[in-house]
Amino acid sequence: MRIKHTTPRGGRAGRGRIAAVSAGLVALVALAVPAANADQTETYSSDQLRAAGQAVLEADVAGTAWNVDTASGRLLVTVDSTVSRAEVDRIKDSAGADAGALRIQRTPGQLRPLISGGDPIYASNWRCSLGFNVRSGSTYYFLTAGHCTEGADTWWADPAHTTVLGTTEGSSFPVNDYGIVRYTNDAVPKPGTVGNQDITSAADATIGMPVTRRGSTTGIRSGIVTGLNATVNYGNGDIVHGMIRTNVCAEPGDSGGPLHSGTRAIGLTSGGSGNCTIGGTTFFQPVTEALSAYGVSVY
Repeated sequence: MRIKHTTPRGGRAGRGRIAAVSAGLVALVALAVPAANADQTETYSSDQLRAAGQAVLEADVAGTAWNVDTASGRLLVTVDSTVSRAEVDRIKDSAGADAGALRIQRTPGQLRPLISGGDPIYASNWRCSLGFNVRSGSTYYFLTAGHCTEGADTWWADPAHTTVLGTTEGSSFPVNDYGIVRYTNDAVPKPGTVGNQDITSAADATIGMPVTRRGSTTGIRSGIVTGLNATVNYGNGDIVHGMIRTNVCAEPGDSGGPLHSGTRAIGLTSGGSGNCTIGGTTFFQPVTEALSAYGVSVY
């Protein structure tokens, strides 16, 4: 589930489907469903796990996310409430001889995509969250989610659109989920912080890393990294790769917001399932990839 807070808007088909699937987060509660004929004592090679992941991708079932679970040595496949038993069987059939490598988790709710860092930013018809302020030389920008910047030209600091922040300079979604906005308003402060937390560097996530997310809807929430290099199928061809999996909750409007570990920038909020009343699972775009793509740095 992408977590951009959106109102109906026009535009090309790709933009329309984002508005359609970005209405909100719902609960993600893992209910294990054993893979068919899975031998829990069997080990699987990296080639088998890679083949299993490719098979899940080729099955193309919306509402699924998957990553290698190092604890079990299997491919963890999360399937939401929209995924039928027949579609689960299709995933297993696609994996063929590698079906035993799959660890299926059934979850109620629907997996969907979701501006200092975490403050609200407004496009013409939707709200997201600012990720990290960044710069290249003397030019200042901010990062946010790519499903937020797709189809957005101008960004404002308020819902009445009276204070301009800047214009979108780059956007990558799907496959990735990051975008960059160049500040055009010199009067707007551009602190290198997430709330009161100074951000001094960027780093890659690791399993078990304690992390904190900030967003314009739910504020500050914390948890740990539970998976790396996850692929998420939001449906309608919106598939993102290389995501960070966490047990941090998020809700509509938190999209694009920052994930950090102390002073280190880690990720940008992409999407997930759940809410901050009962908890949830949220996926994040690694920030180091976005920094490299745009040649910018945190400060």
